[in-house]
Amino acid sequence: MDVTVEVVGEGVDEYSLAADATYDDLIRAAGYHPQEASALVDGSPVPGDRVVDAEEVRVLRLIKGGATGRA
Repeated sequence: MDVTVEVVGEGVDEYSLAADATYDDLIRAAGYHPQEASALVDGSPVPGDRVVDAEEVRVLRLIKGGATGRA
């Protein structure tokens, strides 16, 4: 199954997944750990253990690092 994934604030890619792939598998394919991101379908979060059943998914990173600009 081909799935278009938008990582919020970072861009859009397409992934080919096995028919039994879960949303956690999709998050991993996008380069994130399921504990640091959530999959959203039609704006609502979906369980990570659910089999991917959408052609378009948004991935929202829950943990993001970086400098604060303070010295």
